[in-house]
Order: sequence, then structure tokens, then C-alpha cells
Amino acid sequence: MADDTELYDRVADAAAVTVITHYSSSFGLACRLLRQPTRQRVHNVYALVRLADEIVDGPLGVHDPVRAGVLLDRLEQETVEAMSDGYSSNLVVHAFASTARACGIGADLATPFFASMRADLSVHDHDALSFERYVYGSAEVVGLMCLRIFVADTPDAYDDLAPGARRLGAAFQKVNFLRDLADDVDARGRAYFPGVDPDHLTEADKHRILDDIDGDLAAAAVAARHLPADSRRAVVAAQALFTELAARLRATPTATIRATRVRVPGPAKARIALTVIARDLQGTHRAPNTRAARITSAARITSAARKKQS
Repeated sequence: MADDTELYDRVADAAAVTVITHYSSSFGLACRLLRQPTRQRVHNVYALVRLADEIVDGPLGVHDPVRAGVLLDRLEQETVEAMSDGYSSNLVVHAFASTARACGIGADLATPFFASMRADLSVHDHDALSFERYVYGSAEVVGLMCLRIFVADTPDAYDDLAPGARRLGAAFQKVNFLRDLADDVDARGRAYFPGVDPDHLTEADKHRILDDIDGDLAAAAVAARHLPADSRRAVVAAQALFTELAARLRATPTATIRATRVRVPGPAKARIALTVIARDLQGTHRAPNTRAARITSAARITSAARKKQS
């Protein structure tokens, strides 16, 4: 019986890895810097996130939100039950529940997540309050789930590091809102940033949003330095990747942001990861996220774009 249980756990873990491998290259790059079992546990959390995202962001959520809502409710119920009793016939849910039970991830984090996912099926424009609630549930609690994994052996560190984890999750979400602006508006009819008309996005709007993101990234950087060594490198790498993406968005005209999805090319991702590894090995533990570095990166990208246009 024990062997059967271990086999099912391994199959569930493998299913979570498959989900992440096919959905996110940037996430996969940062995760490769994690050691086991931390890496697998983070995969298990994000696989559930991707499963819920697929329900609300995929074709079903767009064309049949009522049906999507039923499936999302069912997924939440399965998740909460599995977190309680340790088993689910859904492999991704089973993998998540195993991690939740091992690391102390409770319903206080899972419930807000599903609430934000549910909002995507009915809320198409956000005010300041609904935006704050949405970002907390869709991103900040995911950062807190990961933090529970990172400090599983030192749980007393959680409260001190939680604000930084929330700020990092918020930064990631806001960057994605900005770079996915065209797809969210055109394919899903959603506008996330309160008071911003996506069809008339101004440079002032863009820089105000990115200034807010820079503040989140700077606050998160302070906390990241105090993470355990086996997770710090991956978190700093992920932060650096999104810092680079934010710099590219700052250098990109708003008309281009409205029409296309800005990306960080593969070679640039590799360079960032190698830089983080080198600094970590040297003991500096610094992410390249200072304001000067961001301005320099934006200027470099802008200069390259101008040369290409000329």
C-alpha cells in the first residue's frame, strides 16, 4: 500500500512538471535554480495556478463563463478537500495538496486565489479597490505560498519575509497586465488598471504603472536577500527577469504595447540567469534591480530600437 501511495505521488508530481514545462519558459528557467524538494513543490503550486488560469483565460472562460465558473468552483472544492485529507483523483490538485500539507499552505491563501480567478469571469473593468483585491488573490498569495515552501524548515521567518513576497508577486502580475494588454482587451474584454483606457494608453500612464512596479521590485529585493540560500538564487533570477521586462516595456512605445506582447529574448534570459548565479557564488546576493540599472537598460534598448528604425 505504501508503495502504491508513493507511486501515485510521483505521478502527480510528474504531471505538475509537465504542466509548467509547456506553459512558462521564464518560470522554468528560474525554477531550474532551485534544489529539490523545493523545486518540485514550487512546480506543484504553479501547476494548480495554471490549471485555474486555463479555465478562466482559455476558450471556455471566454465563450462560456457560466460553465467555466462551475468548473472553477469544482476545482476549488477539490483543492480544499485534498488539502484536508491529502488525496485527489486530479493529479495536479493532488500534487498541490501534498505540498500544501507539507509546507503549511492553508485555505487562507487558497480561497483568495480562487476568488480572484472567479472575478475574471464577470469583472471586466476594475476600480482601485477591486484591483487591489484581485492582485492580492491572483498573485500576492501565490508569492506567499512559495514563501511557505522556501521557509518550510524555518517557519518563524515567514512573517518577516511575507511583505516582500507579496510585493514581488504584485510586481509580476502588474508587469504581465501591461505586456498582455492587447490580448486581455481584444481576446477577453478585460481592462485591469483602474482609470486607464487601454485604447488610449498614454506614456504618462505607462510610466506611472512602471514606477509602481519598480517600487514593488525594490521592496522585494530587500526581502529576497534574507531567503534561504537554496531559494534565494531562483527568486533573484525571477526578479531580474521581470526587471528586464519592465525596462523593455518602459522603452517600448505605448502603441506597440497595445498591439503586441513584449518579450525578453532567450539569450537575454540566459545572460540574466548567469549574472545572478555568478553574483550569488561571489556572495553579493544582489539582483540587478537598482534604478540606475533599470534606466541604463531602458536607454540601451531605446537606442537599439532607434538604430533599427533608422
